[in-house]
Amino acid sequence: MMDFLQRLARFLDRPLFPWKRLIMGFSIGHYVFESFLTFRQYRVLNRPSPPQVLAKEVSTADFEKSQAYGRAKAKFSMVNGLWDLLQNLAVYQFDVLPKLWDLTGDLLLRIASARFTGELSHSIVFILSFLAVQQVFNLPSQLYYTFVLEEKYGFNKQTPALFFTDMIKTNLITAVVLPPILAGFLKIIQKTGNQFFFYLWTFAAGLQVFMTAAYPTFILPLFNKLSPLEEGELKTKVDGLAEQLKFPLHELLVIDGSKRSAHSNAYFFGLPWKKHIVLYDTLINDHSPDEVKAVLGHELGHWKMGHTSKLMGISQAHLLYVFTLFSVFINNGSLYSSFGFLSQRPIIIGFLLFNETLAPFDMLVKLGMNMVTRKYEFEADKFAKDLGMSKDLAKSLLRLHTKNLSSLDADPIYATYHFSHPHVTERLKALGWTGEEKVLDGDVKEGVVKASGRDEL
Repeated sequence: MMDFLQRLARFLDRPLFPWKRLIMGFSIGHYVFESFLTFRQYRVLNRPSPPQVLAKEVSTADFEKSQAYGRAKAKFSMVNGLWDLLQNLAVYQFDVLPKLWDLTGDLLLRIASARFTGELSHSIVFILSFLAVQQVFNLPSQLYYTFVLEEKYGFNKQTPALFFTDMIKTNLITAVVLPPILAGFLKIIQKTGNQFFFYLWTFAAGLQVFMTAAYPTFILPLFNKLSPLEEGELKTKVDGLAEQLKFPLHELLVIDGSKRSAHSNAYFFGLPWKKHIVLYDTLINDHSPDEVKAVLGHELGHWKMGHTSKLMGISQAHLLYVFTLFSVFINNGSLYSSFGFLSQRPIIIGFLLFNETLAPFDMLVKLGMNMVTRKYEFEADKFAKDLGMSKDLAKSLLRLHTKNLSSLDADPIYATYHFSHPHVTERLKALGWTGEEKVLDGDVKEGVVKASGRDEL
């Protein structure tokens, strides 16, 4: 295998090969493709009436608002995508990467001692600087999306103070967590030679497991308040479901999602023998206990059928493939020189440029992963259906899509490429839902279950 990788590396390292033009062409082609799909979906978002299966559940006003919200997000995605494209093209065309690399190197030489001016320290300062520049350029679009688009349709609950506080916290966490990870990444490559990809993959796999356990314990509480669900009907139903399925439930928590958004969600996390279920307060407020239980029946179906472990396995296989292929490009002189690195070959720059060359393959990976996850969603729905929850799950799906103004119709090509979940009409059909009679009874406000000790918002 090593011989094959070395031959492939020599074959791809061709002097004067136009890597820059190729990658810029990939970027433009990707934007054109995304715009084509968005245009197809935009036509669907102009339809005057919902699919027949939803006609009795969705009022004309709700449907029109959902369509308008979808069109607003589609327009935003096209404009924001164009802005991202222009930034990328400018970075490539005007050799921003080598200029920033030289600038951060000069900065280190002036302010740091000699021991901190090597490639590791230089790469860390470069990446942090590059992320900071990106954040400045992307800030206007983030502000518009949060305080104009989401605000207009009633989803934004953030204040400007909370928005910028979150940004500062995120930057501080990045400044603390990123340097040791990046240092480990580079050190492994420097020390293990041509077979670094296996050691790098082992490092990344261990890091993924560690972050899965550490994120909800150390990072999530910096942004949200997690409180135990108080005793009551919902807790009794969820505890009973966990016991029935032998799910190792350690704690049932409520997260103050309404602090930032009116969207709803539910998920679980933890080690195989110690799991935590997290419910958004918005989910509890807008759904009956039986509907919430049905949502969790679906989520625990993923656990029972091993979907989470399978997806992690696929993710690890993909990582190994990426790192193995990177070993082919890490010393590609023509790639470095195309982007202005004539006398230096920094590892981190090579990895950034290599990732750009993967863009067409990433599109295929995304398509394949979405096909897999849609299959798993159908299986989890069937799991909940077999538990006798089909009606409550259908009601929860209808309510979630109505409350969240999710797209109630979709272009098939757009959905195939972009949707990681089947469309709501497909899921309802698989649950045996016919839409012949109205079942939603308006807002579920009475008897709302609250987290014990959760502050009112």
